[in-house]
Amino acid sequence: MYGYSTPLPASRPRGPLLLALLLLVGGGWLLARQLPTTSRRMPAEPRAITPRGNLTDEEETTIKLFENASPSVVYITSLARRRDFFSLNIFEIPQGTGSGFIWDDQGHIVTNYHVIMEGDTFEVTLADHSEWKAVIVGKAPNKDLAVLRIPASPEKLKPIPIGTSKGLRVGQKVFAIGNPFGLDQSLTTGVVSALGRTITSVGGRNIEGVIQTDAAINPGNSGGPLLDSAARLIGVNTSIYSTSGSSTGIGFAVPADIVNDVVPQLIQHGRLIRPQLGIRLADDRLLQRAGVSGVLVLGVTPGSGASTAGLRGTKLTRTGRMVQLGDIIKKIDQDVIGDTEELLKAIERRKIGDVVEVTFERNGKLMTTKVRLQASQP
Repeated sequence: MYGYSTPLPASRPRGPLLLALLLLVGGGWLLARQLPTTSRRMPAEPRAITPRGNLTDEEETTIKLFENASPSVVYITSLARRRDFFSLNIFEIPQGTGSGFIWDDQGHIVTNYHVIMEGDTFEVTLADHSEWKAVIVGKAPNKDLAVLRIPASPEKLKPIPIGTSKGLRVGQKVFAIGNPFGLDQSLTTGVVSALGRTITSVGGRNIEGVIQTDAAINPGNSGGPLLDSAARLIGVNTSIYSTSGSSTGIGFAVPADIVNDVVPQLIQHGRLIRPQLGIRLADDRLLQRAGVSGVLVLGVTPGSGASTAGLRGTKLTRTGRMVQLGDIIKKIDQDVIGDTEELLKAIERRKIGDVVEVTFERNGKLMTTKVRLQASQP
């Protein structure tokens, strides 16, 4: 009818095919009879609980330590103010989070400087989940420490017990409490892995005598306390050494003795007050390029101890070109000075009012003078 058609296939015997089909159906029926169905599940009851006995003494000690110390640990949210481009309204966005701890019953909270450095306003959440607006009282970028204050009543505040970082021993147990990844009141345990480490602060200065620990310290732990087995503060968790940003078993904490020295100054003065010579220092690279060790005096503060002692600064033209090098400091008392960091460390070991002997080079000749150290200025 359509001009062409597809031929039908030749007919084949159907007996073997029907037999195979019957065997397949029958076998499936028998298998189904043997398998359990949902309507034939066996009755089941919860397993009997195996008694475990008492917790170990070590577990009990750790639990008690956490329960005693955690009310002193806080959660800090740093907020940044932004202005809407179209409405010009100001709003706040979360800038970062971290941990901190209660210093006293006056509402002072200690944390890392890098936790609050990019924020404009701050919120502190206590262990009872109450939230408080906080203000900055003082900050010390070169020590990576800062102090906030909240208007909480003394009965809501439990100051953390203060210990000392002197006498710590590698291998002794330590505990870190903080808010890693925003998970509040987390405890990690470990040991003191090493002592006397040096790390660079966000202010660019070295922090000496840092504690190294293998207690897991993750983002959000910064600013939280590192405790000894007596639940005393022995350090402030400040950073991890990691390419991924998560804990890899190497964490660092600012020693408690530094914290106990810096925090009272931040509360009283808002900044860290240190002894100083009264000089401005040139970039170390100027002398390093010339192969000269020491520290070049760029300028001398009028009325300072250095000015009274007769130290001279570098003479510059109006365009900043050097006309004559100033004094090059070589030693402070018996401490040999090779660069700015060594000079600052030597001065910080003294006290305001101390008189030090300064050995310096002027016009190729070594000379000495005595300088009375004065308090650093804002």
